[in-house]
Amino acid sequence: MSYRFADRAEAGRRLAMALPQLREQQDTVVLGLARGGVAVAAATARELYLPFGALLVRKLGIPSHPETAYGALAHSQGRIVRILDRRITRGMLSREVTTTQLAEIEQTERAALERQVQLYPVTPPVKGKTVLIIDDGLATGATMRAGIEAVKDLGASRVLLAVPVASVEASRALQRVSEGLVALQTPGKFHAVGSYYRDFPQLSDADCIQLLTPRPN
Repeated sequence: MSYRFADRAEAGRRLAMALPQLREQQDTVVLGLARGGVAVAAATARELYLPFGALLVRKLGIPSHPETAYGALAHSQGRIVRILDRRITRGMLSREVTTTQLAEIEQTERAALERQVQLYPVTPPVKGKTVLIIDDGLATGATMRAGIEAVKDLGASRVLLAVPVASVEASRALQRVSEGLVALQTPGKFHAVGSYYRDFPQLSDADCIQLLTPRPN
């Protein structure tokens, strides 16, 4: 079994140790994928003395296995970026999953994303900047791909990715659409992201908003 992080905060600190070249870089912004990636990003940004915010994304989960994504949505400049894994989608449709079911899933997730947009603090400006996108782990990489498209749409000059753990397949695919990816672990046999943590609670929007709210001096 691969190394298990104590929690998302420890994972974020370890990511910061792997990214010393970004410390105090004025042209760099850290964005965590909501929700789980926000806790990791908060710890990384704190160690690197960088501004950070949330990148609002929603997973489109397979009906029988909602934790496995066949696609994802991300919010960018008032519009929604949509990414689909065509291979997984074709496989689902061949196994009696209907297009109506998929449409209902997407409608639900779009509505949830729009609600989050109203709740979360405004993301720091990324136009012309290097953006480091962080998540707590990559299984299929669908939400990360949606996040990449969103920050490119916002005018980021360079997109870097960092995660505590990633599947080999997701790592390879995302390296092709970013300027660099740091994954502390890429196990050959990938398990659920939560299995690489000792403490891996589900985060609420309220948890993320608290992490994003500046602390009083």
